[in-house]
Amino acid sequence: MSTFTIEGGRKLSGEIVPQGAKNEALQVISAVLLTSEEVRISNIPEILDIKNLIVMLEGMGVKVRRLAKGDYSFQADAIDTSYVESLDFVRKSAALRGSVMLVGPLLSRFGRAFFPKPGGDKIGRRRVDTHLDGMVRLGAAMQYNSIVRAYHLCAPKEGLKGCYMLLDEASVTGTANIVMAAVLAEGVTTIYNAACEPYVQQLCRLLTAMGARIEGIGSNLLTITGVKELHGASHRILPDMIEVGSFIGLAAICQSSLTIKDVSYKDLGIIPECFRRLGVKLEQRGDDIFVPEQESYEIESFIDGSIMTLADAPWPGLTPDLLSVMLVVATQCKGSVLIHQKMFESRLFFVDKLIDMGAQIILCDPHRAVVIGHDHRFRLRANNMTSPDIRAGIAMLLAAMSAKGTSVIDNIEQIDRGYEDIDIRLNALGASITRG
Repeated sequence: MSTFTIEGGRKLSGEIVPQGAKNEALQVISAVLLTSEEVRISNIPEILDIKNLIVMLEGMGVKVRRLAKGDYSFQADAIDTSYVESLDFVRKSAALRGSVMLVGPLLSRFGRAFFPKPGGDKIGRRRVDTHLDGMVRLGAAMQYNSIVRAYHLCAPKEGLKGCYMLLDEASVTGTANIVMAAVLAEGVTTIYNAACEPYVQQLCRLLTAMGARIEGIGSNLLTITGVKELHGASHRILPDMIEVGSFIGLAAICQSSLTIKDVSYKDLGIIPECFRRLGVKLEQRGDDIFVPEQESYEIESFIDGSIMTLADAPWPGLTPDLLSVMLVVATQCKGSVLIHQKMFESRLFFVDKLIDMGAQIILCDPHRAVVIGHDHRFRLRANNMTSPDIRAGIAMLLAAMSAKGTSVIDNIEQIDRGYEDIDIRLNALGASITRG
């Protein structure tokens, strides 16, 4: 198990460029299975989850070429369909959360797919009902295979058929999976209550470039007219909005001045405004964000004087992946805020480590925590911590960088799953992070 040793209390300065978006990459890389022609994708983050997905594709028979850092070509013209239904493949899929995105393309193009219970972060239950229900509505037969502990999906001989469906939740991965299954289905598929996150929009744009017919991109009503086949295309992944938000939070909690380059500001949604509610000043400079050094960050109250609440919500609401970062930032702001994590019931359990560091946090229940900020008058104390998931891991790293003394974070493989060379990049800004 690898560790980070962090010497806290250092001022940061300079510029940093966010990596490509992990969540988009998992979707668009899976989409290469929908055609036998070459698909080129650039700005791919070379992080652990993405590398593991690419290894899985290679094991299936996809030809992968690394043209440059973050720039890859994929060609799925010789897929080993017997391996895709093997116990080895299903076990590897179960260990990687992002592998669920392979199900739609495999079912659509090859007619069969296994859907294992997904792995990944330990952040509570993660429902897959939306994915499975969508595949069944398109005509797939589903049976649970107790030997491989996965659902086996099989398309009818004549292939999947389009239909109308109202999703039970606006699931991002569920929407993406169903869209990829529908693009080669016969007839018209209408998806209402579809997720409309920028990364789903990006997937739809890639599929359209490959020859798919998709209307309503960017809305919660998608209409997909099936086509016989798709062709090759090129695509560039957006910058990762979670990294952008993490860097804004980093500048704030370390009372430092940072410039975050090439953020695709129009795709950040409500994220900048949520940081402003915590008192963090930031400036849009073209497509960059400048965060000036501040002595104090005062949390806003609602107009009626009640406590500020930051809660996750489907796009264009606040992504749940940034609530951990905002919670840590709030520990050093002036005022109080209620953090309401609606989607996952275990994502706030890392706050006990922050309390050990001197943070004033009341964990109300698995979904809600009240943070009473120190206004930088009392610095957090160094601590030894273990990262339970990607987002808690980066929040712990931010806390350690602002703390007095030397902290150690174990299980940093979780952080590496979502953040590329984070220690090297932050050390270039003035941090002191040693990998062990």
